[in-house]
Order: sequence, then C-alpha cells, then structure tokens
Amino acid sequence: MNRFFRPLAALVTLLAVSAPFASVAHADTKEVVIAYQDMVLPWRYAQATGEVEKETGYKVVYRQLSSGAEVVRALASGSVQLGEAGSSPIAAGLSQGVDISLFWILDNINDAEALVARDGSGVTSIAGLKGKKIGVPFVSTSHFHTLVALQAAGVNPADVKIVNLRPQEVAAAWDRGDIDATYIWDPVLAKVKKNGKVLITSGQVAQETGKATFDGFVVDRKFAQQNPEFVARFVKVLAASDASYRDHTSTWTTGSPEVAAVAKESGANAQDVPASLALYAFPSAAQQASNTWLGGGAQSGAAKSLAATATFLKAQGTIQNVLPDYSAGIDPRFVQQAAH
Repeated sequence: MNRFFRPLAALVTLLAVSAPFASVAHADTKEVVIAYQDMVLPWRYAQATGEVEKETGYKVVYRQLSSGAEVVRALASGSVQLGEAGSSPIAAGLSQGVDISLFWILDNINDAEALVARDGSGVTSIAGLKGKKIGVPFVSTSHFHTLVALQAAGVNPADVKIVNLRPQEVAAAWDRGDIDATYIWDPVLAKVKKNGKVLITSGQVAQETGKATFDGFVVDRKFAQQNPEFVARFVKVLAASDASYRDHTSTWTTGSPEVAAVAKESGANAQDVPASLALYAFPSAAQQASNTWLGGGAQSGAAKSLAATATFLKAQGTIQNVLPDYSAGIDPRFVQQAAH
C-alpha cells in the first residue's frame, strides 16, 4: 500500500465541532447548515441572492469547507445537514456507513478537473511523473482519477510521491515550486494552467477507462426524512439555476450579475468563470431522474460509478469495505418530483 494513502476511518471520525454549528438544524427552528466548496457552479447565483431562503422559508447557514472529505466528515458529525462532495468522497463515506443520501447531481465533471504538470518540472507525460511529487486533495474525485490515470499509463502510484493538499494549499505549493504536478479543479485549475501543461482531463480519463466522476449534493438521511419539503424545494432551486445557465449560457458573461455571484461565492476570478463553467456538463432534473444518473436502482449511472470508485479505493487501501449495492445511498425521489 502506498504509504501516502491513509485509511478513511479518519475521515468519518467524529471530531469535535465548533459550538455554533453543532446541532443547529431542528425542524422547529427551521434552520439548516449547507456545506459547500469552491467549485464553480451555476447555483452559486441562487446561493448569493438568498433564493434558497425565499423558496424554502428556512434560515440557511452556508459553511465553506475545503474538500469533499471534510464535507462528509461534517455530515457524519451532524454539524451540517446537506453538502457538496465529489463521487469519490461520497463513495468513501457510504462505504464507511455514514448515513447520507445522494439526491442531486451537481455536475458531470468532464473536463473541469485535470492533471497538470508545472512548467520547469521536466514532466511532459503521465509516464514522466514517476519519482515526482503530485499535490491533490485526498479522497477527492481528483485523487481517484490521479490513481486511475497513473495506472492506465503503466505507472505504479507507489513510485510517485502523492501529497495531501487542499486546493488553496495546492496553489501555494505550486507557486513555491514544492510540487511537480497537481490534479485539481477550478478556481485553482485555471491558475495552474497558466504556467503548466495539461496531461489529461477527467473527461479523457472517463473516456479511456470508463470510470467517470461527478459532484453531487448529499443530505443527512434523518434530516431528509424529517424535512422532505425543504429538500424538494431546494432541488427546484438547483434545477432552475442549472436550467438558467443551460438556456442562457451566452448571457453568463464576465460582467453579468450571475458570473459576479459565482466568482464571489467560489473565490474564482470573474474573467475565468465562463470558461470554467463550460468545462462541466449540468444534467437536467429529467436526465437525473433517468437511469443515466439517479434512477434505476443498482443499475443507475450514479450507483455504478460509486461502486467502481469504491472498488478502486479499496484496492488502493484507502477504504476497507465495498457495499454490495450503492443505490442504497441514492434517493431519486426529489429529482423525480422536480422532473414532472
């Protein structure tokens, strides 16, 4: 086992959480804590304009976390009720018994994550990463695709120094020249591309290996059972946000209020946002309700992707268990309602 991989038990260990966020959500107070990351997504506009509060009537506290692993840990501890995470940390969390459900596909990652070698590192191909240092957030979709890409190129991950860095730490290490490469998403991806060479994107990895990745929204299962109307209305906001972007992409320009909001909430530069959004695919509620994504039980696209991810993570020693059926962690009710 590569010594840079740690068992995921640490991910779901119930760490002490700060008092302001502990047990903040109760049906009687109508408050909810939503964990988000720095991903560039259309729904950031709804987040910035208070659309979720308007649509649901709940007081919403947004808590930014730096990785999907942190989001799953926060869900496990009860300090947040809903959160954004990639398919890799979702698969890992479900494998470890975290009581969460995937209810919305934020995006098909496609080309929005990429493996980039720093100019001056001497690396011009994936094979050239042997003996080099790659910075990547552990248990993320990027981490999973780093391993897939290395193995597909015939490079043993044990022969590469893979270090666990959060996105902003990747940016700092890149500037200092501490790492030779990174597999990361925007806004950091846009930054490293400026003085780096893209070796492969997640869209290309998926095409070559059949192992696709996505970002999704997960919810504490007990919260969803007690607050189904909130989740249903929240999904309507998410669906409307994505539809606005898909139907009016040309108006999402650097000077638009939508792009300004996405930049503010994600920490990206406004001039990078339109190109960043274009790298993703945002499936509609109808597409999500189909077997391609959340519908279809064990044969759903999401369940199969989570199973493949978990199998790979177990082979790497990152997790210990693979569930027989990952559709147990998928709740398609809300997208099915939104699709009608």
